Amino acid sequence: MSRTPKGRRSGSRRRPLSPARLVAGAFAVLITSGTLLLLLPAARAGDGGADIVTALFTATSAVCLTGLIVVDTATYWSHFGQAVIVVLIQLGGLGIMTLATFTSWVVAGRIGVKSRLNAAAEGRGIHLGDVRTLLVATVTFTFVAEFIVAVALTLRFHSYGFDWLASIWEGGFHAVSAFNNAGFGLRSDNLVPYARDSGIVLPVAAAIVIGGLGYPVLLEIALRVRRRTQGISRLPQMSLTARFALTGSAVLILSGWVGYAVLEWRGVFAEFSVGDKLLNSFFQSVTTRTAGFNTVDVGEFHPSSLLLTDVLMFIGGGSGGTAGGVKVTTVAVLVAVVIAEIRGAEHVSAYSRRIPQRTIRQALTVTVLAGVSVAGAIGIMLVIAPGITTNRIVFEVVSAFATVGLSTGITSDLPAAGQLLLVPLMYAGRIGPITLVAALAVRNRNGILYSHPVERPHIG
Repeated sequence: MSRTPKGRRSGSRRRPLSPARLVAGAFAVLITSGTLLLLLPAARAGDGGADIVTALFTATSAVCLTGLIVVDTATYWSHFGQAVIVVLIQLGGLGIMTLATFTSWVVAGRIGVKSRLNAAAEGRGIHLGDVRTLLVATVTFTFVAEFIVAVALTLRFHSYGFDWLASIWEGGFHAVSAFNNAGFGLRSDNLVPYARDSGIVLPVAAAIVIGGLGYPVLLEIALRVRRRTQGISRLPQMSLTARFALTGSAVLILSGWVGYAVLEWRGVFAEFSVGDKLLNSFFQSVTTRTAGFNTVDVGEFHPSSLLLTDVLMFIGGGSGGTAGGVKVTTVAVLVAVVIAEIRGAEHVSAYSRRIPQRTIRQALTVTVLAGVSVAGAIGIMLVIAPGITTNRIVFEVVSAFATVGLSTGITSDLPAAGQLLLVPLMYAGRIGPITLVAALAVRNRNGILYSHPVERPHIG
């Protein structure tokens, strides 16, 4: 009779918890906990508790920083329920940032010491083994930024006649929701009553942009500013991630600003002054890619504006932050690939840096899987809700997957099956890019000892 060698267990060995599983599991637990809390009678403003679909949808939307709602947050949920929502937003946003950063560091550690030393030698100011310092910096920056925005909003809300307690609650809730790109508001019509108030619109927009850039980019900027104040004149070249995020965000915000101003100048912005038209078209461009706040009725948009919004939502914001979508850096890599192919370049480069083939494959994979997921969900939703027009369903599905939260007003009109379809879509949209890139990066590609013959199929 054979015996199992000492130190080994018979059967398959349990694999260690991967970063991808860690992220997915953490979000699932948080959504489940939030759902249970929102099911409590104390969470609802009226009599009795919420139904399971409403609680699950709201918890998922809050944790995944989406902002889509099937009930009015201002009137349906009690102060306890609203507190649960804002805590879920904070944990979802902070968890995404810390877990994404932790995952990236785990991935870097698996690459090897040489690669880590090369990254440090590039002058990014990050010691790849010091996870504790990075996480502390993440938490500190988050709360400081939210506090500053909350103070600005609190003072402004107080000027509208709110008492100080209500002003603090309004300011704090909207600051957390804005920085984490969640889009939840405490008014039935979101920020529409404040469309002409730059004292509210601009702080919210600033919080959205900062939170949507991604923490790695913010950390790199902070380190460069600190070195500049210390008198260090020669600074290392900014990383490709930061360059892509900053340049891409600026281009998209400017493009959206001009696009909405042109398309809606005589549309939903018709009753505004010229200054308010520019203010709201700018805000719409900022919030569309990441947050989901609205100062106008999105349901009144021209079809061309809805299409522009679909594109901006699908692209999203920066990696490692609170924004959704396929991410600006992903699209920037694909643009670099197209430019290189048009020029006939042998390698794909940007800002005097060559982009590795593995990164290109990851960008293509993330984009294709995102497109397939959205297309599949649209097809299913058209069957579930045949009475709703196609462009509105496309808008709703893209908004859910990109975790934006903008809606033309059909979310609450969807049947329960349609609302439940959006739940895994929001979940997949939030964790998909992170877990996918992590899984691709840590995969062992050294086990294959052969290669297939090369054949080039016809393209185009």
